[in-house]
Amino acid sequence: MTAAPFGIAEFHDLEPELEDFSASVTEGLAAIPKTLPCKFFYDDHGSRLFDRICELEDYYPTRTEIAILAENKTAIAERMGASCHLIEFGSGSSRKIRSLLHVIENLAAYTAVDISKGHLLSAAADLAADFPDVVVNAVCADYTLPFEVSPPPSNPEAKRVGFFPGSTIGNFTPDDAVTFLSQAAALLKSGGEMLIGADLKKDPAKLVAAYNDRDGVTAAFNLNLLRRINRELGANFDLTGFRHEAIYNETEGRIEMHLYSLRDQGVRIDGVEVEFSHGESIHTENSYKYSVNDFRDICTRSGFRHIEAWTDPDDLFSIHYIQAA
Repeated sequence: MTAAPFGIAEFHDLEPELEDFSASVTEGLAAIPKTLPCKFFYDDHGSRLFDRICELEDYYPTRTEIAILAENKTAIAERMGASCHLIEFGSGSSRKIRSLLHVIENLAAYTAVDISKGHLLSAAADLAADFPDVVVNAVCADYTLPFEVSPPPSNPEAKRVGFFPGSTIGNFTPDDAVTFLSQAAALLKSGGEMLIGADLKKDPAKLVAAYNDRDGVTAAFNLNLLRRINRELGANFDLTGFRHEAIYNETEGRIEMHLYSLRDQGVRIDGVEVEFSHGESIHTENSYKYSVNDFRDICTRSGFRHIEAWTDPDDLFSIHYIQAA
């Protein structure tokens, strides 16, 4: 356990090593086609840019999910029950959890888990200040890999309830989503439960607009990954030599984010030269879209029992409540 900022009860620093970042970048850019893991979007600047994306007019997921949570918070709190240990995967700014914290009775603890340490600690400290009666813990970790959380000292046997908002589950392929949820089930333990958001299938034009905003914030977010590689790995990407574009892959049922090279060029990373041809893509993110029944099947394959689902009136987004076997 690492010393925590004022207001945070416990902080555990499991931040990935720089070597993990370097190896992932080297491996991804050596692949055909070139890829980079989207989990590395979230340095401090990338996290702030994502918070801005969530406020954009065309980016419907955040406001739609917040509305679903607000509309159904009492029913959700009843499902969770009193004195649970709430664990948020990819907590970010911890904005969406707030409506639930107002209605859950005698919460044993809230543990925020995120890969971006600075953003995590700032958000967790703000939450602790706003909810002084809640025990707030923070874990900096790559939550796509197995990790552990400490039980609340006041109630070590408290039921664990995972919270995984947003459309982040869509960043995994369906098979990888099963793997992630199986790991989550192990963390939550038998009888543990999970509240999870999943973006729904819809008009591709609405999807493409959400990931190609007119203000260029998503483009800046995507390009910031190259800026991070320059800063942390000593690379020499020219950010003006790449452009962002998100496309809908109808066959796979997913949005894909790409960075396209605007010319033939070479980039040196950690002493290795990587060549890009004009028009060549770095595939940086997928966002799979599901029907409610499709996602129910994903949960069942992961070892969860699907209990309930909530959607908005326009069927843009869904929130699911599931229980580990």
